[in-house]
Amino acid sequence: MSRQAFKPTAVDEHIGQRVQLRRQMMGLSQKDLAKICGVTFQQIQKYESAGNRISASRLFELSTALETPVSFFFRGLPGNMPEQPRNGRVPHVSEQTQNDPLSKNESLELIKLYWKLPNDDQRAMVMKMLKTLNGVD
Repeated sequence: MSRQAFKPTAVDEHIGQRVQLRRQMMGLSQKDLAKICGVTFQQIQKYESAGNRISASRLFELSTALETPVSFFFRGLPGNMPEQPRNGRVPHVSEQTQNDPLSKNESLELIKLYWKLPNDDQRAMVMKMLKTLNGVD
């Protein structure tokens, strides 16, 4: 019996992008994450690029290593099922993340800098400033 070549789905691509996003948000390299998970950095590269599908148990391990719930990796997918069409077709992952502020490097940098502030008082001041600039009470 011949084995068919793996072809990543939009869900595989989305999950890989979310792994990469969370890893970068935490300031981890692929090598760092690989060491935590007990795999090679090449394996992390393949997960992030959707070259390899991530098993449920590995996704759980990644969520633990990246200190986020498993549901984080599925946020942004349309509907409850990936096959659910929108306007008669299944949207591609790139369409889903174009307007997602977390997919922008500027957002990642802002988040990193915010959490590098030395205390809660400074973070509260930054948050107050941002709310004021946006007219939010």
